[in-house]
Amino acid sequence: MPGAGEQVERESPRDRVNRQWHEILQETRVAQTGVQILFGFLLSVAFTARFDDLGAFDRTVYVVTVILGAGATGALIAPVSIHRFLSGQRMKDEVVVVAGRLMMCGMVLLALTVGSTLLLILHVVIPGLLAEVLVGIVMLWFVCCWYVLPVWLRNRAEPKGGEPLDG
Repeated sequence: MPGAGEQVERESPRDRVNRQWHEILQETRVAQTGVQILFGFLLSVAFTARFDDLGAFDRTVYVVTVILGAGATGALIAPVSIHRFLSGQRMKDEVVVVAGRLMMCGMVLLALTVGSTLLLILHVVIPGLLAEVLVGIVMLWFVCCWYVLPVWLRNRAEPKGGEPLDG
C-alpha cells in the first residue's frame, strides 16, 4: 500500500515531460508578468523630470538595474521562444531541461533587479547607510524564500533510495 506522498500510478516518461513542460509554462507566466511590469517602470524612469537630479551613483545603479531587468526579461521569455522554434522536433526533454535552467537564471536576475530597484529608490528617499541595510535585508529575504527554503524542502523530502521525487 503506497504511503501518503507516493503516487499510486507511475507516469510514463512522455507524460512526465509533458507535465513538467506545463508546470514551467505556468511558472513562466507568473515570473514574466512581474519582470515585465518592473522593466516597464524602469524604462520610464529615465524620462522623468527628477532623473536629471540623480548623482553618478544613482545613475550607475539605474543603468545596472535596467541591464539586469533586460537580462531577466530575456531569460524568462526564452523558454517560449525555444519551444516555438523546436515545436514538433521531438526535443521536449531537452527543452524542459534548458527552460528550467533559464527560469532559474531569470529568477536570479529578477531578484537582483528588484534589489537594485530598491537600492535606487531607497538611496534617493533615505540618505545614508540605511538604504543599503534595508536592501540587504530584503535580498536576504529573497534568498531565503526563493532558494534556501526550496532546497531545504527538497532535501527533507528526498526518498532514502536516492531516486528524486520529481525530476
